[in-house]
Amino acid sequence: MKHNFGAGPGILPHEVLKQAAQAVVDLNGIGLSLLEISHRSTEFEAVLDEAVKLVKELLEVPEGYSVLFLQGGASTQFAMVPYNLLPSTGKAAYLESGVWANKALKEAKYFGEVDVIATSKESNFTYIPKDYTIPTDAAYFHITSNNTIYGTQLHEFPKSPIPMICDMSSDIFSRKINVADFGLIYAGAQKNMGPAGTTLVIVKDEILGKVARKIPSMLNYQTQIEGGSMYNTPPVFAIYVSMLTLNWLKSKGGVEAIAVENKAKSKALYTEIDRNPLFKPVCAVEDRSDMNVCFVMENPEHEKPFLKLCDEKGIVGIKGHRSVGGFRASIYNALPITSVHVLIDAMQEFQENNK
Repeated sequence: MKHNFGAGPGILPHEVLKQAAQAVVDLNGIGLSLLEISHRSTEFEAVLDEAVKLVKELLEVPEGYSVLFLQGGASTQFAMVPYNLLPSTGKAAYLESGVWANKALKEAKYFGEVDVIATSKESNFTYIPKDYTIPTDAAYFHITSNNTIYGTQLHEFPKSPIPMICDMSSDIFSRKINVADFGLIYAGAQKNMGPAGTTLVIVKDEILGKVARKIPSMLNYQTQIEGGSMYNTPPVFAIYVSMLTLNWLKSKGGVEAIAVENKAKSKALYTEIDRNPLFKPVCAVEDRSDMNVCFVMENPEHEKPFLKLCDEKGIVGIKGHRSVGGFRASIYNALPITSVHVLIDAMQEFQENNK
């Protein structure tokens, strides 16, 4: 058995994989593969409608918001957000809390002025900046809720006087949020929602249509809303698997239930990291992520032997990002707590053998 701690594409529920595999051969007994049916067919329209319905239900999306399944990943959203929301003579405020936040603000600079109101870059993003003021004269305020590379997470969202835009790619559906606090939320599917290939966007309709520039159709939120996420051929398979995953989440009790499981997983692992003298955490305690647990060895020479032990125990995807080194255990929704305990047992065994 493999225990998949990969940071992304991340683990998916086994039952979802089985259903998806069957649909590739024959979707719901219609005699055609999911991959060959028309995206305009009643069968796929039902899939897309169900996926949108589940997003609205699980996140309690209020009236006045549109739900889209787009392409291009969160990286396309880095440009699409300012293209649609940042006037050429205006400015946008960004919180720089990691590599992806940095990439987002760099893209925004192509469209207007960018005000980096706070950053933790000087400490290699080991904490979430907190002492800042959101400017009221900016078009929007952009944040990244979870930083996969560095293992930090916003556990409380600020109250913003201007539309707040959030990249939730690595922790959406992992905990309860108040969608009404945000002007726009975007998230690549490949962590907690499905496979790579589609990107969820939840946007407050009233914040659109305020810039004067002409926006290409594929990059225009209003065009995508009018087309019902089908202005062009959508990523059929990725949307279908996302729909299955959201149904799985609903069957487990929804976001509130999975949040309890996620807290239990992260608490167990952080407790072992803090207890075990061979390992040490890398980021501020109050900002530790419940999705991506990053840690290193006290003795760097122990890293390769520990990775070898993990491999022997079926623990995969544990190697840390090159920016941090060490290890990164991504404990997304579908990872069972039993896998976390396998990792903890390996850490304890390694300690016993290296006294």
